[in-house]
Amino acid sequence: MKYYIITGEASGDLHASNLIKELKKRDQKSDFRCWGGDLMQQQGVTLAKHYRDLAFMGFVEVLLNIKTILQNLSFCKKDVLEYKPDVLILVDYPGFNLKIAVWAKKMGIKVFYYISPQIWAWKQNRVYKIKRYVDRMFVILPFEKDFYARFDVEVDFVGHPLLDAIESRKVTPLEEFCKQNNLQQKPIIALLPGSRKQEIHTILPIMLSVIKSFPDYQFVVAGAPSQDTEFYKKYLSEQCALIENKTYQLLEHSTAALVTSGTATLETALFKIPQIVCYKANFISFQIAKAVIKVPYISLVNLIADKELVKELIQKELNTKELKTELRKLLEPTHRNQLLSDYYELQQKLGGVGASARTADLMISYLN
Repeated sequence: MKYYIITGEASGDLHASNLIKELKKRDQKSDFRCWGGDLMQQQGVTLAKHYRDLAFMGFVEVLLNIKTILQNLSFCKKDVLEYKPDVLILVDYPGFNLKIAVWAKKMGIKVFYYISPQIWAWKQNRVYKIKRYVDRMFVILPFEKDFYARFDVEVDFVGHPLLDAIESRKVTPLEEFCKQNNLQQKPIIALLPGSRKQEIHTILPIMLSVIKSFPDYQFVVAGAPSQDTEFYKKYLSEQCALIENKTYQLLEHSTAALVTSGTATLETALFKIPQIVCYKANFISFQIAKAVIKVPYISLVNLIADKELVKELIQKELNTKELKTELRKLLEPTHRNQLLSDYYELQQKLGGVGASARTADLMISYLN
């Protein structure tokens, strides 16, 4: 069968790559053409577009790049028609993918959607578009099945694919990890400032501003695969190291982490690393988002737990003073132990390992 897969972000690249691996096991004649990243390409697929050319963050930024987005949509439609897939698999990335879903359905192309847009947070009316134009939705968060049921949409809850990604990793011993990356023999505080230039530019300097207050720790930035080394150099000093494309290795050896809101907050929790969630955006974009978002938290960790497990520092709260205060709390044994216990309960809600395999099984059965 021929599969055309579209994702536009680093997390989508990870989950789509694991899905491709499982689909290949079940379909010996499978052929793939994709929009994604290096991890998908490592599975031997043909990459039509890399996600580094697609990531625009926030309302204002989207408006500023509208011409590029429209050109991408036009290219995508033409490319899909030329490829003639048996199924179009859309992975998250809703601003782009929902437009493609509407078009594809009208073209008579079967549409699967893996990892639901966060319509429970905002733009809930998108559920009607999904109901009409998506043949099957595969959701990864436990509360999403109930959300869709409220609108008479039957979806498949497959569990969270992060559990697969973390379970299948190769663990590097701490001493070897430090030696490989020229790190000191000090406890590590990981800095995960996001994958987009805009969020790194805004958030990383604030994260770095606390370093001098914690001399017994070494701070290490997790470099995103979508950004090159030169981009980070203007922010870093000798007091902070940069490790690229090794976020999971960094997390498994960290004592604590400062994390930009997004999938990384859940990854950090699944590694059992105490964290502070950081978020700061363009003022106008944030005001618009604040007006339309319908959930009480910005981090996946707190949303799944349905309570504040991890501290969220948002906009003005994200400053050096607050960050130092919260990081000191995070390093206290009592606070840490309670958070680790809460993390265990969080993991139980996510459905266990095997999400990629379950999704591939369901997709193949629906296609047959």
